Amino acid sequence: MNSAIPENSTAAAQEIHTGKTFERYKELVVLVNKYNTQYHEGNASDISDYEFDMLNKELRELEAEHPEWVNPETPTQKVGGKVKREVGMTVTHRVPMLSIQDVFTQEEVVEWVRKVKSVHPDALFSVEHKVDGLSMTLRYENGKLMLAETRGDGFVGEDVTLNSTVIPDILQEIDVQDYLELRGEVYMSRADFEKYNEEQEELGKKLAANPRNLAAGSLRQLDPEVTKRRRLKMFVFNVQDGPDEFMNNHTKGLARLASLGVHVVHHKLCATEEEVIEEIDKIGNSRGDYEYDIDGAVVKVEQTTYRAEFTAGSKYSAGHIAYKYPPEEKETELIDVELAVGRTGKITVTGILKPIRLCGTTVQRVTLHNQDFINEKQVGIGGTYLIYKSGEIIPALKEMVKPPQTVYKIPDVCPVCSQPTVREEGMVAIKCVNPLCPATLVRSISFFTSRDAMDIKALGETYIQTLVDNGYLHSYADIYHLKDYRDELIEKGLIGKEKNTDKILQAIEKSKENDPAKLLTGLGINNVGKSTAKAIMRHYSSIFALAEAMVEDLTGIPDVGEITAKSIVDFFSDPTDKAVIDDLIKSGVNIKVRTEASNTSNALGGKTFCITGTFSSMGRKEIEALIEKNGGKVSSSVSKKTSFVVAGEEAGSKLDKANELGVAVLTEEEFLALVQKPEA
Repeated sequence: MNSAIPENSTAAAQEIHTGKTFERYKELVVLVNKYNTQYHEGNASDISDYEFDMLNKELRELEAEHPEWVNPETPTQKVGGKVKREVGMTVTHRVPMLSIQDVFTQEEVVEWVRKVKSVHPDALFSVEHKVDGLSMTLRYENGKLMLAETRGDGFVGEDVTLNSTVIPDILQEIDVQDYLELRGEVYMSRADFEKYNEEQEELGKKLAANPRNLAAGSLRQLDPEVTKRRRLKMFVFNVQDGPDEFMNNHTKGLARLASLGVHVVHHKLCATEEEVIEEIDKIGNSRGDYEYDIDGAVVKVEQTTYRAEFTAGSKYSAGHIAYKYPPEEKETELIDVELAVGRTGKITVTGILKPIRLCGTTVQRVTLHNQDFINEKQVGIGGTYLIYKSGEIIPALKEMVKPPQTVYKIPDVCPVCSQPTVREEGMVAIKCVNPLCPATLVRSISFFTSRDAMDIKALGETYIQTLVDNGYLHSYADIYHLKDYRDELIEKGLIGKEKNTDKILQAIEKSKENDPAKLLTGLGINNVGKSTAKAIMRHYSSIFALAEAMVEDLTGIPDVGEITAKSIVDFFSDPTDKAVIDDLIKSGVNIKVRTEASNTSNALGGKTFCITGTFSSMGRKEIEALIEKNGGKVSSSVSKKTSFVVAGEEAGSKLDKANELGVAVLTEEEFLALVQKPEA
């Protein structure tokens, strides 16, 4: 992503460039480009829509003051996102699919209406729902749907015709024999979104961030059956091209479409600025009652021939503005506090609220984070608090309105096992450190068996829960004693019939041969993940040797800080944990590092790599293994500390980030050459 500023500015402007204002402008360019990419690629955004709108507004204001700073690659000059080849071929739009200029105050709306009226006193306005979804255009020829296309960058989009056939709202035939091109918004209802997330949660899979992102990802699925199961819907909000009866007057065109069975967006024809504002308020006050999310109200000039006179730049449709509503906030009472214990022993604190409606859903729970947050916000039962939805999805507590009698204090004992809890130095989380706590046991064992740890295939959390409930597992070391109960397990059918039971027991036996780094990962020591475990075991001959290490020894290892080092020392000093390790060793689990000279090198020592895209000669896992085998470290994200980004075909936002930060980018061939000849 090129965010460079043109060098042909005036001398005076160049002098201004060195000031703080220009530094802020460059920062805004990077931020808006980043969040714009997240939005259009259907990824969960790091900030709320409102926060993004405010950044965009600030950027536009600076560009209005300093037009000499603007260049074609700044985000205000680009429409939409990059086209991704996930579904079909790319297609050039016959009519550009431009954005709508946003305004954030009703005074700006009135000013715009008056501007239009000053030129055309007879101008009328359509006020419509700005549905929060994915924009799509439909092309009809001789009454048949010939093409459905996503917006893409506004000029080139994706052909999603096949997937459009499984969306019930999209007519495959329409009683219009001339060419007709319609633009609308594909969306997912809140009910269908919540149903999808409930199903994902039951399957233990990742939840979708919001209906808009899920709708975008669903429309671009390779398999139309997946799109069909997501139950997408669509409203048409504009006629891009067609006969005069559809084109001359906007709302009359929508009414004609509705008479033909087309699902058209909610709209209201208004004659005065007062009527426009009244309808905007009406939509805003009712937005929680709709089955879909809206993020604003669109105001359009009714007479389409007038629109070209009211442009807002090459990025925006002429004759339109979109009023963006501020985040919805409501006051409610905290009626209870609920505690839970996670796999690592961390105690999560959830506030139970007197139910309120926010952005169309009932909100009864809000995360209270930790004791510092509780103290800062004066959170306590009986208090009244202002609640909003972060990113329009996640309920969050903004501030205290009416104080409680007492600020809540997280208990000093675990709510499950009643053992004392601890708050580690420099940390905000409060934890139960009892390794046999029932709340952590199933999750700890599940983590031990996971792919990044001991990789015991087929022994999933459901089976582990059953084995814990039936008294077979009290720690992850007990996994290696299950073979002693083979016949009993088969008879009871706890982990399947004979074939499945033997399959799991064989996977358990095979895991004994794993590299000690996988065992160290599986132990679940605080701050010791897969990469850190691999780095540590390059410096020790065995788990025994690591168990004897002191904090100062461990902090000499790159990327191992004092907190991590102390966690490791504390783990191997704990009598309960030592007993579990002894049990694992007696069961034959490998604790020694294989030291064949040919096995590893330090060709990439001290270097951090991020991998993105697809590669012709190997998979990403193979590249990752090659990096680690040669002493390098793999990171899932790009930062200033990244040494290289290895980029293949269809590299995405990580490549953009590397270019922004000036991180060196390697092709597949360049990476392989670096492994073979690191001094190059």
